[in-house]
Amino acid sequence: MSLIHCRIVTPHGVYREMDASILNIPTTDGIQGILPEHMPLVTMLKIGEMTTVEDGQRRSYAIAGALFYFKDNVAEILTDAIEGKDEIDVERAIRAKERAEKRLSSNDPNIDMKRAQAALEKALTRLKVAGTANIQDYSKK
Repeated sequence: MSLIHCRIVTPHGVYREMDASILNIPTTDGIQGILPEHMPLVTMLKIGEMTTVEDGQRRSYAIAGALFYFKDNVAEILTDAIEGKDEIDVERAIRAKERAEKRLSSNDPNIDMKRAQAALEKALTRLKVAGTANIQDYSKK
């Protein structure tokens, strides 16, 4: 059975290399499944959950957006930040969520609203991937 060799690189270096039977990636056009022998692809990933199947086990990652490149069963992911489910500090993610919500609800013209919204999306994604509760439990909407 063919596998996809996936290499994830952050500004700190190679985060992880693995062989997977499928990659589910959060593209700007929605979730896309990549199987071995997929056609070549270059796309942007948005903030969201990426899942893989490695050695028959599903793994979840919180990814902070990325550039995704796939060709000849090799995937390269260039991202500013990524965390596996077992690496997420839930308390830190809750504090980040609360800070972002406070910024978004303020009427301070000095607040960069796009940046605050991205921070909120990252925090909510980390909480979802950590599996601590349903994402609505953390949302004040």
